[in-house]
Amino acid sequence: MVDAAVPSAAPAHDEAGAAHWLMHVPIPLFAMIMGLTGLGLAWRKAHDVLGVPGAVGESLLGFAATMFVLVAALYLSKAVRHFSEVKAEFNNPIRVNFFPTISISLLLLSIAALPYERTLGLTLWGVGAALHLAATVYLIGRWITRAHEITMINPAWFIPVVGNIIVPLSGVKLGFIELSWFFFSIGLVFWIILFTIVFYRIVFHNPLPGRFFPTLFILVAPPGIGTVSYLALMGGQIDLFTRVLLYSGLFLTLLNFSMARHFLKVPFFVSWWAYTFPMAAITIATLEYNHHVPNDGITAVSWTLLVVTTLIIASVFVRTTKALLGGELFVPD
Repeated sequence: MVDAAVPSAAPAHDEAGAAHWLMHVPIPLFAMIMGLTGLGLAWRKAHDVLGVPGAVGESLLGFAATMFVLVAALYLSKAVRHFSEVKAEFNNPIRVNFFPTISISLLLLSIAALPYERTLGLTLWGVGAALHLAATVYLIGRWITRAHEITMINPAWFIPVVGNIIVPLSGVKLGFIELSWFFFSIGLVFWIILFTIVFYRIVFHNPLPGRFFPTLFILVAPPGIGTVSYLALMGGQIDLFTRVLLYSGLFLTLLNFSMARHFLKVPFFVSWWAYTFPMAAITIATLEYNHHVPNDGITAVSWTLLVVTTLIIASVFVRTTKALLGGELFVPD
């Protein structure tokens, strides 16, 4: 009986093996789309401000859109074949905060699409904004109604907040001014609240686990993207609050780089993509500010951030590709 079962067992094992890696496709993989799209938008802005070739940014945005389709198809396949694994991620107090990366990706891609096709941009923005509002309402309600230990809180909790601040970037261009202020206000208020809680947790409790250390860069995203959104809402007018947002974001960037030795000790995880969008956000913010306030010092910072952000995202993409080819990307935690 045992020998007879052996021949038929091999195909079953192969099928199970194929299913096994699909089970472990992680929701944080959508953070890759945020990083790639953010880099493309940074190079697009650099074309206007620094005079770099425009084809670089547009090519990166096209690549990011392609990767979104591939990652979305991959995660949808996981949802169809292994819904229990998706449900487990959704019930995980840490992983659930990465689900809004899907709606954020749509919002960022709407910015990329607007110069080419307004209807497509509007559709991506509308779907992204609606999904993100639903995610924000659900997650904040979940935070309120469920018990959480302080050590469960980490910078990934900023992700649902950051998405609200992104909404005005396309919303203003599409004419939805009051709706854009609505989303911006949500993001701003809860950013301040969460920043206080997360900073308290980091300073007064046990250090973050090594694999979550890169998420500290998420602290840079709200003031970075907030600068760009606020300028859009204010019609490009530079005021005190613009400077507070930008310079606090630059300080947080400097603070993170001062701890580089700690980041370099962390083995590769998908969470490395947490570096990427915040770096793109502060780069775009600096370029946008430089556009309105030409200054040699700001120009130098803009060039530095553009180069560093490009190198970081290229490095993380190479490491991700290497992990994928080596069968180390879609594995159990």
